[in-house]
Amino acid sequence: MVSLTSGRFAPLTVGVEEEFFVVDAGTGALVPRGRDAVTAASNELGDSVTSELNRCQVEVNSAVSTTLDALGSDLGRLRRRLAAACAPLGVAPLAAGTHPFSTWQSQGVERTVDRYAEMEQRYQILARQQVICGCHVHIGVEDAAARIEIMNRSRVWLPVILALSANSPFWQGDDSGYASYRTEVWQRWPMAGMPPFLGSPDDYDALVAELVRAGAIDDATHLYWYVRPSARYPTLEFRVCDVCADPQRTVVLAGLLRALVWTCATDPCPTPPAPRGISYQTRAAMWRAARYGVQELLVDPVTSELGAAADVIRSVVDRLGPGLDAHGDRARVVEGVERILAEGSDAAWQRQVAAVKGRRAMTLQLAERTEGKAAGKS
Repeated sequence: MVSLTSGRFAPLTVGVEEEFFVVDAGTGALVPRGRDAVTAASNELGDSVTSELNRCQVEVNSAVSTTLDALGSDLGRLRRRLAAACAPLGVAPLAAGTHPFSTWQSQGVERTVDRYAEMEQRYQILARQQVICGCHVHIGVEDAAARIEIMNRSRVWLPVILALSANSPFWQGDDSGYASYRTEVWQRWPMAGMPPFLGSPDDYDALVAELVRAGAIDDATHLYWYVRPSARYPTLEFRVCDVCADPQRTVVLAGLLRALVWTCATDPCPTPPAPRGISYQTRAAMWRAARYGVQELLVDPVTSELGAAADVIRSVVDRLGPGLDAHGDRARVVEGVERILAEGSDAAWQRQVAAVKGRRAMTLQLAERTEGKAAGKS
């Protein structure tokens, strides 16, 4: 673990949770068969596959890795085995932040899981409309104080990470106009969005206790911040990304986030001082990243100025270079980022293919990409 005071270093661990839709293998439409998919896949994947909030979703959890090669291999294995288990059921996993044409009304919350039934009871239509899929990246940070400090420092960097992951242009059958409309749906939750500045683990614990007393949450697992200290593991959990169509893009984002944690832990001033409270400038930068993805303009986290998205992204990758080098990740991450900039975001791919082949045909092709059967080009 990186020490904020001594500078000592050991490779940071990384783990990933990916959420998927369950779709009809013939039509690409959402189907409320997530529990069936979990039951079928658990023979091979065990506890690595679980139900999600809505009946049309599943989640897979990677092993803890210290190298991106190991992480990429594991993510590919999980997707392939999940798809193989789903095939006899006539369904398939789909990696998209929002579904390209199906609606939430015909799905429903997975009420057989007490946690999800309680969430629906409390949040009502917010829970029923939460038909979105994200990717959560855990970076190992043993020290509780370090987790809070790194969380504070990392916030201004997160819009660039979101932009690279954008994979949710459609909502309820319409083109949303956003690259990541999942972000707009998700942040409607009362405890979602950018975390506040916190001075210490005690401040974090006090905030959680206050929210529990107010009846806003049951425990810390209901804090849906873009980045948070994990309530279950000694990790910092980044929840900002759409699930990616290609698991190798997930690996690139995980590498960037690990380098970000390293940078925030070892560099006393990687950016201007972290704003206290909830920064409206950072929220605006997140909106811009969700709206445009890797196109148009992004906010540079170092200068706070608008710049061409590709220039800002390359500047961030360069700024995080020492963290990439510390883990031997620079070549792989730089190549992956350049590929995203050259090919466009997954959201752009969805729009391009749908314009030529139609939304349903694109969705079936996206299911093939999820499993790794099809290349990303249209």
